[in-house]
Amino acid sequence: MTATKKVPWFVKGDLDGFFGLAVDNLVQVLVIVALCKSLCGFGDDLIYARILPGIAVSLLIGNLFYSLHARQVARRDNNPTCTALPYGINTPSVFAFILFILTPVYRITGDAVLTWKVGLVACIGSGVIEFLGAFIGRWVRRVTPRAALLSALAAIGVIFIASPFAFQIFERPLVAILPMFIVLIGYFARVRFPLGLPSGLVAVLLGTVLAWTVPWVLGPTMMSLDAVGDATRWVGLHAPQETWHDIVDCFRTHPDLIWAYLGVIVPMGLINAIGSLQNIESAEAAGDRFATGPCMAVNGIGSIAAGLFGSCFPTTIYIGHPGWKALGARSGYSIVNGLFFTLVFILGMGAIVVSIIPMEAGIAIVMWIGIIITAQSYEAVPKRHYAAVAISFFPAVAMMAFLLVPQILRGVGTTAGILPMIQQHGHQLETIRTDDWWPIGVYALSGANSGFIITCIIISAISAFLIDRRFKTAGIWCLLAMAMTLLGFQHAYRIEPGKSQPQELLVWQRPEKRFKDTGLYLVAPPGTFFHRAYRLSGAYGVAAALLFGIHALRKRNKGFEDIEVEVHGLPTPPDDGPSAAHPLLEPRARTASAGEAGSSSPSALTATGSNDVITSKEPSSPAPSKDQADV
Repeated sequence: MTATKKVPWFVKGDLDGFFGLAVDNLVQVLVIVALCKSLCGFGDDLIYARILPGIAVSLLIGNLFYSLHARQVARRDNNPTCTALPYGINTPSVFAFILFILTPVYRITGDAVLTWKVGLVACIGSGVIEFLGAFIGRWVRRVTPRAALLSALAAIGVIFIASPFAFQIFERPLVAILPMFIVLIGYFARVRFPLGLPSGLVAVLLGTVLAWTVPWVLGPTMMSLDAVGDATRWVGLHAPQETWHDIVDCFRTHPDLIWAYLGVIVPMGLINAIGSLQNIESAEAAGDRFATGPCMAVNGIGSIAAGLFGSCFPTTIYIGHPGWKALGARSGYSIVNGLFFTLVFILGMGAIVVSIIPMEAGIAIVMWIGIIITAQSYEAVPKRHYAAVAISFFPAVAMMAFLLVPQILRGVGTTAGILPMIQQHGHQLETIRTDDWWPIGVYALSGANSGFIITCIIISAISAFLIDRRFKTAGIWCLLAMAMTLLGFQHAYRIEPGKSQPQELLVWQRPEKRFKDTGLYLVAPPGTFFHRAYRLSGAYGVAAALLFGIHALRKRNKGFEDIEVEVHGLPTPPDDGPSAAHPLLEPRARTASAGEAGSSSPSALTATGSNDVITSKEPSSPAPSKDQADV
């Protein structure tokens, strides 16, 4: 029997792995601080004394567990090259929670502390779903097309993560363009930088130097020594504080806010759980066989702990484990990452880091993360399902308009809100029967409580099942869409006078006078516009009946036969499972090699923890014709 080799605590490759993972987590923190201050009204005390220590708790729990588990697996399997699962702040959830939960709550209430409490509940809710993913994750994957699970991520990746930061890069070209090219050189060209420095680290260092020097010459100044001096006042012990009483208070006083955003919390939790499951499978394909149940459970426990100790942002298993393995990282990099951020955040040095390193230095990395999320969403599905992923972009584009309109109105000094626009639109439809702007449809697709995520998943699932000619299953998903619409989790909204954004309109929120003495009564000012989306719900029901009918006729050979001749003149994509790798989109799980050990390529994928990994192919099914994909 072969003797088990001694497993070292730290090897040279762990240093490269630590830099890659630390840079990714650092960039997430810069984004969290900047967006929470500008969009959610969070003050320094809330960020540096409550949120960052809470993040430290979750990072420490996850990094220590996955590191120790990797050592256990290394001894069990006599595999000294076993690499710990990378773990950190979940990028898609950061943007989904800030843009689609925290910002709307703050705009409605104007209360930053209440907004933070709702974020705690959302983080814990996501963690609970991730924990349950250890038991139901495989079932969800069986009943939901991969295209549907990835569609929301693909849309969020390019529209809400990559695009805004691309806009900012080109707004501050002197500081941000060069770091962007460093990132693209490292992640697109996959070359090694001198001294083996990770390209992400080089980009952050270069962006920091540029931010401190170029504006002093050309203006306007971006950084301030006074700000660094002010940040030192936060240096000191900031022990994580439990938030249980804050969470209970939020449930007791504002349950409506929690119900209103379940349409974000539940789908994102499921997507995170499924993504983590596939990341574990990716590690097994690379030769490291981890225990699925405990790894999934701790993934959820980390997010729950984050919420219980002050953070609004879930953590997750990152994509790209084979990339870290190719770097030579083992278990030590994970331990060092957890200890590093724990010390920085608990000792109050997070404020100093943020005051020294501008967000512009790292936004190119975040832009790349958004790009790779979208690119791999296509790689992970069969070619025939590309259209099913693409169709999910419509609700996300509507959501972008949802977010931009209030800023435009404030910019032009309008105080009347969006209700006059809706009224004028209705009048124009009644008089000339047409319009060049469709606000009712835009808000219906976006959903007042960020229901666009549910819409993305459902419309993508229906499309994927139609492409596969599974009409009965597509009809069942239409019934699900009808139910979600009737409940108010998608398409429904209300617009109050003077408000710049629609608000949620759930089925139990009733403004009618007969409900005045009940708990269902909704206090709404006169003139409020209500969009219950009953017509949309009915349309889903009719579509379901149509699809059930087609299924029945096809089963009896009474019509709707397959079209075997391509009438559009385009070749039908072969049913080859996930698409063949493209040189620009090829995941680091396939391309990283020992010769690239100095490259930061894997770290470009690490922050996309809830994204799919291309390791396991879907079962093949007969390839439909292009016509069927167009139905």
